[in-house]
Amino acid sequence: MSTIDAWVARQRERASQLPGAALPWLARRRADAIARFADLGWPTSRLEGWRHTSLAFLDQQALAAPEFAPHPAFALATLRAAFDEGDHWLVFVDGRFAPALSVTGMLPAGVKAGALSEALNSAPDAAEAAFGSADDSVSPYALNLALCSDGAFVHLARGTALEQPLHLVFIGATGAADTHLRNLIVADANSEATVVEHHVGGGATLGTIVTRVQAAQDARITHVKLQQQDAQAIHLAQIEAEQARGAYFASHSLSFGARLARNDIRTRFAGEGCETLFNGLYHVDGRRHVDHHTLIEHARPLGTSREYYRGLVDGNARGVFAGRIIVAQDAQRTDAIQRCDNLLLSRLAEADARPELEIYADDVKCAHGATVGQIDEDALFYLRARGIDTDHARQLLTYAFAAEVIERIAHAAVRKRGRGLLLSSLPGGARMEALQ
Repeated sequence: MSTIDAWVARQRERASQLPGAALPWLARRRADAIARFADLGWPTSRLEGWRHTSLAFLDQQALAAPEFAPHPAFALATLRAAFDEGDHWLVFVDGRFAPALSVTGMLPAGVKAGALSEALNSAPDAAEAAFGSADDSVSPYALNLALCSDGAFVHLARGTALEQPLHLVFIGATGAADTHLRNLIVADANSEATVVEHHVGGGATLGTIVTRVQAAQDARITHVKLQQQDAQAIHLAQIEAEQARGAYFASHSLSFGARLARNDIRTRFAGEGCETLFNGLYHVDGRRHVDHHTLIEHARPLGTSREYYRGLVDGNARGVFAGRIIVAQDAQRTDAIQRCDNLLLSRLAEADARPELEIYADDVKCAHGATVGQIDEDALFYLRARGIDTDHARQLLTYAFAAEVIERIAHAAVRKRGRGLLLSSLPGGARMEALQ
């Protein structure tokens, strides 16, 4: 029996209790979203964008909350210990804002950061403008709009800068079989911020997360996502940005957890002279599966994009990357580079890499490439010839392959945290960490 009807019934049961239930515009969008989800169903391998990551099994699988997860306060304390005292923290537990665990300190004048559920009451017009719709969403993100229980709402007024990172922490704890979160980041002209999105814990079996970024003229937004959920989690996430003239947007995606993780990351250059960096690292082992699908739309001239993804695939796991760059006819003098490299750490590991360039302009500089391979035997011999045993040599080469991605993160504390997550996920990582 299909679960689609059960999801529709769940939305109807929850609708009156969801944030913003009294807002007519949001009620209409939620109704449209659940209708779209019911019409599309879960994506299957018949869809081109999902041929490596079918969710057909969710059509027959009843979700249940796990029996155990660490206490949220413990998980948060462990996380905060890795960062500076002055950082700002918005914490969500099982899809709901947790004010007792959140610390935002003294935010600069013109910066607002809080729960989306609160913004729907205090600033419904601003939330409506940034909320998005399900008109062109694939079904998991339509379901997100229909059921989203909370998330972060961040507004940076013109010319404001948030010097310390803003951390959005999503902790899974027992008590929820599914969570649906939506984050809205609105950056007015010449504003600047670094937002770090953490996903930790062993709570909901299924989580959908949509993060929307609106970067006005000359705004600079860096978004870092650290995903380290427990082994039973299904993590379905979309990051979508729109950049006005001269805006800069960087997306760093580090994926180390969940049994199935799907990350759809996209941006659109709506003005001239935009710049973006897509930078990602994923490590999967056992029978886990990770998929990054990216889209960069160069719609206006003088845009610059750089895209670098690297994957470590071990055991019977599978890593997928599909990146697409579209250069419109009017987007002359575009400069775009796209690259994906995968390192297979076992004979049964599988990696799929498909970079794509779709170019309609004639004055451009674009390049793309992908590799899938194993550890270089010449490099391994070089280290062994210098007295390093085989296991340690493999560990060093694996770390060096992945660390290049982490070094592109500008903020030192976030970069250090990324290194720690990488080392903790690799065999022999503790040994290498001692050498840092």
